[in-house]
Amino acid sequence: MSAMWEILISASFWAAAIRIASPLIFATMGELICERAGVLNLGIEGIMVAGAFTGWIAVYGGAPLWWGVGAAFAAGALFGLVHAALTVPFGLSQHVVGLGVTMLATSTSYFAYRLLLPEVTSPPKIEPFAPMDIPVLSDLPFLGPVLFSQTALTWAAFAVAGVVALVLYRTPLGLAVRAAGENPAAVAAQGLSVTGIRVGAVVVGSGLMAVGGAFLTLSAFSSFFFEMVNGRGWICIALVVFGAWAPGKAVLGAVLFAAFDALQVRLQQTPLGAALPYQLFLATPYVLSILALIVMSRRAEVPAALMVPFNKGER
Repeated sequence: MSAMWEILISASFWAAAIRIASPLIFATMGELICERAGVLNLGIEGIMVAGAFTGWIAVYGGAPLWWGVGAAFAAGALFGLVHAALTVPFGLSQHVVGLGVTMLATSTSYFAYRLLLPEVTSPPKIEPFAPMDIPVLSDLPFLGPVLFSQTALTWAAFAVAGVVALVLYRTPLGLAVRAAGENPAAVAAQGLSVTGIRVGAVVVGSGLMAVGGAFLTLSAFSSFFFEMVNGRGWICIALVVFGAWAPGKAVLGAVLFAAFDALQVRLQQTPLGAALPYQLFLATPYVLSILALIVMSRRAEVPAALMVPFNKGER
């Protein structure tokens, strides 16, 4: 217990938790926007892979880092448009289309990697975003390394969460998006296009998912390799439910999962890690997240029109 306590009060642990949470926050905000508008986007896993690859290959080809982020967003938006075009106006199964988009985005990224780098045996590295050194603030005890020595993309992740919350709850656009997921007939009665709102939400949301993937290659690992997303997309879908479709709670859920993940890595380096199989530690954050999800989801209010196709004039 003393070893765990030392881990929990260390600045390096919480700095790692914030860093691990950053790509989850981007992707969770993207999924939350989609679902708030009434569309379940199961293409998130593949879209994150596409974002990771596109951002990395753009920077590897000579583009600045922020251009790589923009390229990732554009790639995600494109796959989001495919998803929205099939599910919103045509009302096709969101489950089937989402899984199809995941397979399409993943396989396209892997094919492009082999096509562009046929002779490469190990993933080439790029110069990623460097941790920001903020004068005075970075030198603060505990808070300095935890909050003020992160990369610009980590700050961007929390900024995006704030913007999403502001737009959803403080603007007419956010009201329209939420209404499209709750009562689309009322939106149509106001002369607004439910189809346009839902398509726009899926496109923007998918772009944010891809930026979450790009975080892995542009800020965390500095290279692209297969299976690097490793189920993070599915975790983000659970985080939306955990957060009861509210941005603030979803961010807290992302940090909580990231803390579990950072904790299991450090526990493996303790005497407890030597006594137990490492697979047990790898499973710990997912088991704890499932338990937390069960507790929180019982009180969550699902958007009433989530996964319900809308055709104007029909009841």
